[in-house]
Amino acid sequence: MLHEQAVELQSLRDQISKNSGNSGKPPSSDGFKKPRTRSLREKSKRNSGGQVGHQGHTLKMVANPDCVEVHAVSACPHCSTSLAQIVCERYEKRQVFDIPPMQMEVTEHQAEIKFCPQCQREVKGDFPIEIRKPVQYGQHIKAQAVYLNNYQLLPVARTIELFRDFYGHSPSEAFIFSANASMVEAINPSLEAIKAALIREALVQFDESGLRVEGKLNWLHSAGTNHLTYYGVQARRGKEGMSEIGILPEFKGVAVHDHWKSYFTFIDCQHALCNAHHLRELRFIHEQYEQEWAQDMAKLLVNIKKRTENTELGKLSQKELSQFGEDYDKLIEQGLQANPPPSIPLPKRRGRKKQSPPKNLLDRLKEFKSQTLAFMVDFRVPFDNNLAERDVRMIKVKQKISGSFRTQNGADTFCALRSYISTVRKNNLNVIASLHDALLGKPFLPSRLLGEAE
Repeated sequence: MLHEQAVELQSLRDQISKNSGNSGKPPSSDGFKKPRTRSLREKSKRNSGGQVGHQGHTLKMVANPDCVEVHAVSACPHCSTSLAQIVCERYEKRQVFDIPPMQMEVTEHQAEIKFCPQCQREVKGDFPIEIRKPVQYGQHIKAQAVYLNNYQLLPVARTIELFRDFYGHSPSEAFIFSANASMVEAINPSLEAIKAALIREALVQFDESGLRVEGKLNWLHSAGTNHLTYYGVQARRGKEGMSEIGILPEFKGVAVHDHWKSYFTFIDCQHALCNAHHLRELRFIHEQYEQEWAQDMAKLLVNIKKRTENTELGKLSQKELSQFGEDYDKLIEQGLQANPPPSIPLPKRRGRKKQSPPKNLLDRLKEFKSQTLAFMVDFRVPFDNNLAERDVRMIKVKQKISGSFRTQNGADTFCALRSYISTVRKNNLNVIASLHDALLGKPFLPSRLLGEAE
């Protein structure tokens, strides 16, 4: 009885002690009082600001300015002699970069109507395919609406206000929604190309996070590389939801993720685990349970990371691999000795036996040693899953701004647009220009799939 109470008390203490710095809890769960935890990143010895060799960026004069204003000298300020007729010897130049007053430009399209003398019929010229109504907004304004609402995350009402203040026009909410829907249709070839390219990649980082849709908890699934991003929203977090996205079932490369068990149900690919998650859990074990093996394991993982970053051979020697592996096993053994099974047998209950957080982490690190140390063997594998977490972050910011998505279609539309926008940004392209090109039937397609430069 006393043992059970001690276990329950420790469990309650663990819940209170967990925060974003020592567990997988998001920073938003910390509340107003942020935890005083030291960052997992070590402080750099470099001074703040630009480093030696860094190429700075500043405004530079252009050879052909759009307009020139000459400030004449009419009289000498020293003796008051008139200089109006004196020839200028040279100019001192200063250039100002600014935006001219913005206004909407209205283009009238006129289709000729003629009478055919041969067949006695009336014939009319063809309007461009995108001109479908007597009065409408053009593709540039549609691209900007999509950009502001989905990339800069402005709510619909504020997007309309911005158009009114900038251009003197206030489009309706229906226009913003229609622009989003038109853009999704236009970028569909790109979305298919992104998904196909991700399936063919040698390494992809995956993540998932809760997303409220129609008042219910749904799950955002992301897959990404340095050049590609794909998002999907599903009602389920596990294998069923991941399968619906359509990437993992066909993926044959290395999947980097955070040890959510559903990822391991996909057996055609290899797996690598995020060590940033491990470092947070190890910190929690060291702080809450005062077990030294956890701190030593964290130091070992960081030391291995440093060694992989500092070698110029592209791989570690077999001797180093063996030594790091042995050190890893020794620390696991120390941890198991510090967390023996309870001397008093617990009452028999159905299901899996409950274990302490240190024992759970030890079992995971032992069973998935090769996945934990994958970054040590294959330098293509990152130490952490930060890229996927960065991809997810802006979707979470959208949820904080809007609260939730009112419809499933709205959530799907936003994920489709962010997939395209994120991929465009990763390829260092102008977002507004790429959105406008998509409306003209020329969406950006990943060059890796096409096998040629874009």
